[in-house]
Amino acid sequence: MSLEGAQKTRVLVIDDSALMRQVMTAILSRAPSMEVVGSAADPFIAWEKIQRLSPDVVTLDVEMPRMDGLTFLEKLMRVRPLPVVMVSSLTERGCEITMRALELGAVDFVTKPKVDVLRGTEELASQIIAKVAAARIARVRRAPGAAAAAGQAPVAVPTAAAATIRGTHRILAIGASTGGTEALREVLEAMPPDSPGIVIVQHMPERFTRAFADRLNGLCRIRVKEAVDGDRVLPGHALIAPGNLHMELARNGADYRVRVYSGEAVNRHRPSVDVLFHSCARTAGGNAVGVILTGMGDDGARGLAAMRSAGARTVAQDEAPCVVCGMPKEAIAHGGAEFVEPLGQVARTALRLAGA
Repeated sequence: MSLEGAQKTRVLVIDDSALMRQVMTAILSRAPSMEVVGSAADPFIAWEKIQRLSPDVVTLDVEMPRMDGLTFLEKLMRVRPLPVVMVSSLTERGCEITMRALELGAVDFVTKPKVDVLRGTEELASQIIAKVAAARIARVRRAPGAAAAAGQAPVAVPTAAAATIRGTHRILAIGASTGGTEALREVLEAMPPDSPGIVIVQHMPERFTRAFADRLNGLCRIRVKEAVDGDRVLPGHALIAPGNLHMELARNGADYRVRVYSGEAVNRHRPSVDVLFHSCARTAGGNAVGVILTGMGDDGARGLAAMRSAGARTVAQDEAPCVVCGMPKEAIAHGGAEFVEPLGQVARTALRLAGA
């Protein structure tokens, strides 16, 4: 059969990095036998495109927002088995992640370069093309527990509201402003030593946040400190965003870390609660619990709503005991608050929602 008449391998590229999606698409498109039919930045977009585009092979990243690649791979192989080639820097971490991906049904894997991603991935072009070509003819097994017959309801890929990231611990994200120093003290004093890791934005000028963190550290059973860029979010620890710097939640493999950086003020604030909450929505999804306490204005309202939409459980402080009820009131108005609790119940509710 001529090359023109041969059926091309239809590939869907799934990666949260726009650069990697572009590079992978360019590499695979060079192969005359392949056609990249689409790309997706996360598993939810990917699932919609798989149903609509019916690709022959999927390339799949491990570290992605809303749901990690291994969790998606497991669900995909139950619902609609496809040849999958894992493409991630995480696959070289010993044998565990690689073996788990293969165990779940991945055909093969390609390791992303650690540095100079563009050039390094280009150097892997022939390997990527060869592995995708081999995956096309691989025999893919349906995962145990999948629907046994056509027409039988399969295990559904979850909606965003139900998404969790397997292998990563729960976190609490708390935002506060006016009146928040004492509200935070009450909430953190109620936390047990093995509480989920906590990330906090309290509107406060620089130089004050370290003293505030040190004060809380002496009062609480958990460790409290002013965050430094790259700090891990650990159970029994709370990280407070430094004054005049934003703080975001980030993923590093199966771990959470914080990114601390300068930038434009958001909602007139730096640090901004919205910045933290939006990053939690992207990064942790259903593994997070969002809490908004007393404060003036609306910082955090949209971020809390984004967290709830991404599957997080959320709590707002009740208006009655708030020093200033603006932030919780706006969060409630934006639909971000699943529960509204008096201050004395906030910690208990947050821990219950986190499964702690």
